[in-house]
Amino acid sequence: MRLGKLFITKETALRIAVLVIALVNQFLVAFGISPVPFTSAEIEAFLSTTFTVIATLWATWKNNDVTPEAHAGTAKMRELKAENKRKEGDN
Repeated sequence: MRLGKLFITKETALRIAVLVIALVNQFLVAFGISPVPFTSAEIEAFLSTTFTVIATLWATWKNNDVTPEAHAGTAKMRELKAENKRKEGDN
């Protein structure tokens, strides 16, 4: 998107739009106007649930080696990957 001499990507425009919404929201809250139709308890429950879901996904997504056998397997995998990279670099 071009604005005169400025070139703004979609990502930059989106970040600016989100910032403007956040600033308007903060301004309304500062003057005692609730811009969202939710209670504080509902917002807290939503944020708590969201945090729990994100933490669960993050913890289970990674390869969590717990046993000595798992650690040895990961070390062997890294060794093989490094060896493959060296072979590819030789070509």
